[in-house]
Amino acid sequence: MVDPTRIWTAALIVIGDEILSGRTQDRNVSQIAVWLSVQGIRLREVRVVPDDQNAIIEAVNTLRARNDYLFTTGGIGPTHDDITVDAIAAALGVDVEIHEGARAILSDYYKARGGLTEARLRMARVPAGADLIENYMSGAPGIRHGNILIMAGVPSITAGMLDSLTGQLEGGLPLQSTTIGCWVAESEIADLLAATERAYAGCQIGSYPFFREGRTGANFVIRSTDANALNACTADLSAALERGGWAVTAGGI
Repeated sequence: MVDPTRIWTAALIVIGDEILSGRTQDRNVSQIAVWLSVQGIRLREVRVVPDDQNAIIEAVNTLRARNDYLFTTGGIGPTHDDITVDAIAAALGVDVEIHEGARAILSDYYKARGGLTEARLRMARVPAGADLIENYMSGAPGIRHGNILIMAGVPSITAGMLDSLTGQLEGGLPLQSTTIGCWVAESEIADLLAATERAYAGCQIGSYPFFREGRTGANFVIRSTDANALNACTADLSAALERGGWAVTAGGI
């Protein structure tokens, strides 16, 4: 039985110099956040760190302690600068070892691709005591150690790992949402938004302004784990906006 009052949380560490330099644009934050919401887990914070062992250790130990789950992406490939496993093992105070299950998976995957080289075997290294996260995209598995989930940086591979984890993590009620939009400056209705949110415990209203077609508008995303409260809050906000003379577009503009 899911406890409706229990809020499960997660943090994400995005690891990689290429993200911080701007050479690579991260796409994992959004897909992990959406996936977590469906699992009934809130993504509370995201930190981007370089390929630096001390930075990774500090982030891991801070974020794993104050969240139910900690996800990391990046730095688990076959090259010398893929140091995520070593850094997390150091943070946990455990050795790095070859996971025999991962060795077997990689050996089979690379059988027709030139064989399992020493470089490729690096992808079988895990913090001692870890389990594997299935990766049907490219063979090399992700890693789970306690509440830490170590995943690939390539978004398509991360997506496959998330798929294999679906339903495997304990979470709360899924966070549901609806969206409405208006051609209105959010500053004109700030008090209305705040008052509506206060009237519905457990609902949050996010305001996302935009400028299009020479006009100012905003989309409003209402979120709640309670479908009835969500629907009532959305209906109330929509009616209040209409009374104020602002036509509401269901689903957003």
